Amino acid sequence: MASLDEKYVQMTRSPLRRLIIRMAIPAVISNVVSIIYNLTDTFFVGRLGTSASGALGIAFPIMLVIQATGLLFGQGSGNKLSIELGKKNIERARRLVAVGFFTALAVGALIGIFGLIFTHPLVTLFGATKTIEPLALEYMTPLLFSAPFYCATFVLNPQMRYQGLAAYSMIGIISGAVLNIVLEPVFIFVLNMGIFGAGLATAISQVVSFALLLLLHTKAGTVHLSIRNYKPDMLLWREIVGGGLPSLLRNGMLSVAVTFLNVAANPYGDAAIAAMAIVSRIITFTNTIMIGFGQGFQPVCGYNFGAGLISRVRKGYWFVVQASTVLLVLSSILQIIFAPHLVGLFRDDPQVVQYGALALRLQCITLPLSGFIVMSNMMEQTIGKTFISSVVGIARQGLGLVPALLILPPFFGFLGVQMAQPMADILALLITIPLQGRVLRELRDADKNKAKLGMPKKRGGFLRMLGGKGTARP
Repeated sequence: MASLDEKYVQMTRSPLRRLIIRMAIPAVISNVVSIIYNLTDTFFVGRLGTSASGALGIAFPIMLVIQATGLLFGQGSGNKLSIELGKKNIERARRLVAVGFFTALAVGALIGIFGLIFTHPLVTLFGATKTIEPLALEYMTPLLFSAPFYCATFVLNPQMRYQGLAAYSMIGIISGAVLNIVLEPVFIFVLNMGIFGAGLATAISQVVSFALLLLLHTKAGTVHLSIRNYKPDMLLWREIVGGGLPSLLRNGMLSVAVTFLNVAANPYGDAAIAAMAIVSRIITFTNTIMIGFGQGFQPVCGYNFGAGLISRVRKGYWFVVQASTVLLVLSSILQIIFAPHLVGLFRDDPQVVQYGALALRLQCITLPLSGFIVMSNMMEQTIGKTFISSVVGIARQGLGLVPALLILPPFFGFLGVQMAQPMADILALLITIPLQGRVLRELRDADKNKAKLGMPKKRGGFLRMLGGKGTARP
């Protein structure tokens, strides 16, 4: 395990592209395996019928709420953690880790209790039909019991990544995913537990993944997790909430958007809800690979921003934008060609395949735009541009998808539901371009001013110019 000084040198002086790729590979692998175990739900549950497939779409919003809450504290503490490590403020880093983790654990427990009390009205709110509703209730119940552990997982994972420990994070995520892939068919078919078995297998896997991440974080973390460091103050709360707010809004708005999507598809029957749920999982799989590049960039971005090495931040950003865009273009072409086959893997209902194939092809037309949008959003969040990051984060789902789902279906029927996401992607791009342009100009100007003032050898110089507390390198 590298010392704090060795990790600092690695993050601020290693060749940039090679460093980002090295950080991204474990993130991509863990993301891919994680989404595979979500697709495992879709695949095995799809064998139980169209209504069962629709139940996954109904349960998805509550899982996104838990995930969003975890990311509020995980991304919030993680973003600031990497900057503090870049500034070598170790005591502050320890407090960020403890406050983020233990708060998420407690809030996750509250969400689970609330969800168990109000499960029935929640599935109705999320757009369940009469045939889907009882299946959604069965599936969600064990997942709500695991809510505190699932929530805290989304704190441990980014905290480890922002310390440059993506490989350890990968081990915890993959272990839970593999366990889920093994347990699901056993619980569903061998033990005849049906869709409840799918939820139980996923819940058990989430708890196991949490336990492994906690163990690895405790043993290998450069900043150790301890309840003794749970010492919040108002400034620390503002830093965590400010750093995590874009994630909360982005994932919270995704939950709202999925609810609107289910409600919009509801009049067209179970096949329509199932088709859109399957397409969402397929698109999420592609985006997850792309997001792994961004997650490899984020700790590099935070360390170097904290150290005042702004040129490395800018160069790293453009590298991940280019790499992710190429990936999405190639992936979109393949998904457009094989759309019916991909949807058919999860449900062989001809109506589901017909609805889903068209929706997938339409979404793939604009999918490559996400490279620029998502990487910009991740960079903005990491360097503390909370307002801009929040606006860009909700642009695709909140500012784009929700209005599209309200406007298009009355004119185009179910085609309007299928067209909504591509229209939202175009709007998100139009919102992101001027906002990210402003951030890049600020970084460029600050970098030029730092060079003119002869400050490149002093760590934290950029932060001082912005009124921060950068410290000289010892």
